[in-house]
Amino acid sequence: MNLTFQNVTKFYGPVIGVNDISCQIGPGVTALFGANGAGKSTMIKLASGQLRPSQGNVNIGEKSSWSTAAKRDFGYSPDINSFYEEMTGREFVTTMSRLYGYASSEAKRRTELALLRVGMADRAARRIAGYSHGMRQRIKLAQALTHDPQILLLDEPLTGVDPGGRADFHQLLAQLADDGKTILFSTHMLAEVEDICDSVLMISRGRLLASGSLSQIRSLLADQPLTVEIAAVDARHVASLLLQMPEVRSVEIDQETVTVRTTNASTFFPAINELVVEQQLDISRMQTVDEGADAVFSYLEAGA
Repeated sequence: MNLTFQNVTKFYGPVIGVNDISCQIGPGVTALFGANGAGKSTMIKLASGQLRPSQGNVNIGEKSSWSTAAKRDFGYSPDINSFYEEMTGREFVTTMSRLYGYASSEAKRRTELALLRVGMADRAARRIAGYSHGMRQRIKLAQALTHDPQILLLDEPLTGVDPGGRADFHQLLAQLADDGKTILFSTHMLAEVEDICDSVLMISRGRLLASGSLSQIRSLLADQPLTVEIAAVDARHVASLLLQMPEVRSVEIDQETVTVRTTNASTFFPAINELVVEQQLDISRMQTVDEGADAVFSYLEAGA
């Protein structure tokens, strides 16, 4: 099932929350990445029907996200950390399941399955007031899963989660994606974008800068310089050869490492491969250092 934004704009009085956003999010894991205040939570709330677009349409499948009928098709985990603190985790998830309309016995069954899936079955009898932030995030995810939705909307789900919990979360999202779920989660952490996602939506100041896989977005920036580090036995000789290549903008040497700035990655890599073979260069490592999400986002934001 797809989540679709079509020319969506949301005004908060004179302030624009999101501006003319169009995209389609399908099965798999998609990150909504941007700085705080970029418009991520507004997009999640539009998708979950908490906000209505000032202009444009947001659809869950064929249904408007604003409609009651769309609510059964998605699960939502908010960024807020407000609970009924006197409840146990199990009581909270069961209550949320009942609110979806399940009978008591079915709600309890679904609750146990969800708690097991998020790794909280053995801690669900404790009161939420004594939960860590990571445990609270797991409980929020559990309640979003109880009705087995086709779409998951997760607003900053990894805030406050320890490294072990993040690894569990990554594995769970991968399993849900394998089951054909459509998952949209917002984050301002670059590592999550690169570690988890099939695709990414990059947003800044309410505008969608780019969408697609990280490699697809990077390919759109072919005219941007790319930095490559090369470890070589004779770094000075390698540097002198690289300076003769038309694709090379600059070269720096630090002991046995050559740092190259190239203006055309698509021709640079085939050319240097040929150079290594022809000159029999002793190169032990070659890697890009600004191809990740942080560099891509910086380029896009600067262009915007």
